[in-house]
Amino acid sequence: MESGPAIFAGTVFALFGGALLMWTAVRVRHREPVAQSVSPVASATLATVAAVAALAVGTWCFTRL
Repeated sequence: MESGPAIFAGTVFALFGGALLMWTAVRVRHREPVAQSVSPVASATLATVAAVAALAVGTWCFTRL
């Protein structure tokens, strides 16, 4: 009964992290800015760290089943 929220949260975090990581990779590959008015290296790094953190939280949620 309590695994339902963990599955939902894990799925949301995993989808968000994966989508953010793919979006960041595409933006960097096309040499387009990840965020406006910010250093390209800093914005790409911060977005990648946030994506990996979301994927880690999603994985953690799935280990709690």
